[in-house]
Amino acid sequence: MLQHRLLMYLDQVARAGSIRKAAARLHISASAINRQILALEDELGTPLFQRLPRKMVLTAAGEVLIHHVRQSFKELEWAQVKIEELKGLRRGEVTVAMMSGLAANLIPRMASEFRRANPRVKLILRQLTNGDEIMAAVESGEADLGIGFDFDLPPTLRVLSSVTGRLGAVVAPGHPLADKTSLRISDCIAYPIIIADKSTVIRPYLNDVFAKALVSAHPVIETNSIEVMRHAAMVDQGLTFLTPFDIEFDQRAGRLIYIPVRELGQQTQQLMLIGHDRGTSAIGSVLAETVKGMMSETG
Repeated sequence: MLQHRLLMYLDQVARAGSIRKAAARLHISASAINRQILALEDELGTPLFQRLPRKMVLTAAGEVLIHHVRQSFKELEWAQVKIEELKGLRRGEVTVAMMSGLAANLIPRMASEFRRANPRVKLILRQLTNGDEIMAAVESGEADLGIGFDFDLPPTLRVLSSVTGRLGAVVAPGHPLADKTSLRISDCIAYPIIIADKSTVIRPYLNDVFAKALVSAHPVIETNSIEVMRHAAMVDQGLTFLTPFDIEFDQRAGRLIYIPVRELGQQTQQLMLIGHDRGTSAIGSVLAETVKGMMSETG
């Protein structure tokens, strides 16, 4: 790797067209600059400058190298800005757009951990209705990060982390099925079912399973709210179908139980953390690392 000082010499000579002028700008002797450039040309086995009577002109090899030099300076400047953002004074704000089911589970725990490490940063959590709204928020810059299930990303967005969650039956500890280690879909439909409606990412999976199992579900509640599904299972002895991500907090507290369902074993959802393809702020990257850790633990 070329030394930073030599890169600076090359850049200034190319800009000034003269070793003498570059030396004056850098407050160093012209002979020192010339000596280092000659040594580099000898090492590379090709001249970098045409030494004309009144001007130094880059050769083709010099043009290639100076492009690398200037790109390196840009990357170094970008890195220095990011480091300054992180050094001891983490300030500013970060916005996360999220799906509703995560609002009472993964996200609050993530927020607590992040805030303990970054007390001067304002965390803005926006619950949006569906994946399209979340992607639009990240794409437009209204949100730094987005988190939800099964995004179909445009080229402007990228997945920062993902983990697989399997749909299963969710019941309260007092439910007749609560002590089961696994179930069939036919076991579930004998009880009051709270089901996700057609606007959710969950419903197509369930429709497919019900059709293949040749059973009909007659839900007592149909909703697009994960919160309603969770609470109905807790207080009304109902059964619903969710992933471990949707009930993470309640499962830890012993209020809900997740039971694998054989026919749903292949019905997976991808919990995805997304960001803009051009990247995010330094503090946004720190938050992304916190979310990634939480996702891997829950998954």
